[in-house]
Amino acid sequence: MTSEIFQKLSESLVMGEPDATVELTRQALAAGIEPMTIIQEGLMPGMTIVGDKFSSGEYFLPDLIIAAEGMQRAMELLEPELHARQQAIESAGTVVIGTVKGDIHEIGKSLVATMLSANGFKVFDLGVDVPTTKFIEKVKETGANILGLSALLTTTMTVQRDVLEALKSAGLRDQVKVMVGGAPVTRKWAADIGADGYAEDAIGAVQVARQLMGKA
Repeated sequence: MTSEIFQKLSESLVMGEPDATVELTRQALAAGIEPMTIIQEGLMPGMTIVGDKFSSGEYFLPDLIIAAEGMQRAMELLEPELHARQQAIESAGTVVIGTVKGDIHEIGKSLVATMLSANGFKVFDLGVDVPTTKFIEKVKETGANILGLSALLTTTMTVQRDVLEALKSAGLRDQVKVMVGGAPVTRKWAADIGADGYAEDAIGAVQVARQLMGKA
């Protein structure tokens, strides 16, 4: 019975059925299954399959967004239960992420934030059009391991470099790894401005984040 619920949970994510994911998560909790077990045996295997299908080109961005929504909604159910049992998912690291000042593109950045969260990172999403000072303040406040900077316009790419310079000025550059991404951003640009990581998509961003944390 338990293994059947886990299989159905995984399949609901793979098939892009977030309502089913939520309902199956409720059923698993009602059956007395530990929240952590639901995550490790049901949800994470499903997200792994989705990630593999996306990487191979079988799935596309909408498939990833729907699966991430299901995962996020399931986690909203599970997190209060985890806290009630004083359980915590072992954090893979702390990430501050946002779209830089002057840029209001949301979807790609939000997807990266969701996928990082689904993979065990504690994520602080600052939203879009984020001033450089706000990134610096949040890195200080949270002691973040990784700072993710998204830019979807060629005109706002340079702000990524500005944030890196501001981190140096604040004496924080050695304490945090910086990842950059966005449609016009390239691996060369990331290297030119001294970023630590670059990814083309959300699945790649999770892999890079894990590498930067020494967990790949």
